[in-house]
Amino acid sequence: MRRLLITALAALLPAAAALAAAEGPGLRGTSFPTVNEAPAIAKETADDVKRERNYPDQPPVIPHNIRDYQLDLNVNKCLTCHSREATGETQAPMVSATHFQDRDGQTLGAVSPRRYFCTQCHVPQTDARPPVDNMFRDVDSVMRQGAPAEPQGGHAAAPAKAPAKGGGR
Repeated sequence: MRRLLITALAALLPAAAALAAAEGPGLRGTSFPTVNEAPAIAKETADDVKRERNYPDQPPVIPHNIRDYQLDLNVNKCLTCHSREATGETQAPMVSATHFQDRDGQTLGAVSPRRYFCTQCHVPQTDARPPVDNMFRDVDSVMRQGAPAEPQGGHAAAPAKAPAKGGGR
């Protein structure tokens, strides 16, 4: 009995494979969707140009390639250029003073363990286009432009009435 079952399944296997590979409608009568190619991976910029930040306390982006940098518990390749000792020779910006503080605000002699893994906050800059349009405006550009325009239709919203004193009862 077992041998008969195995033989029957072996006979049906090529037919099932051919049916699965066939083009056309699926089991429910609908066509299979076409598979689109994945977009190309964006290239990292390597121009070493310091980028403008969009908001206060934004971590700066990394303006160079870090593909083969070792960054683990034993080695932090970033610190070979960005440590206090190396910045005079490399002319790379030194890590911020906040990177030398522990969670209690105490200044340490070396980079704090909670700030040791740079790519938790800092990311390489790429030439990728954003997937959606970005309407973000920093506070300086908003202040330069002045008050917002009136709503569509030319009428400003009526100001809200102040509540009556004494509760209105």
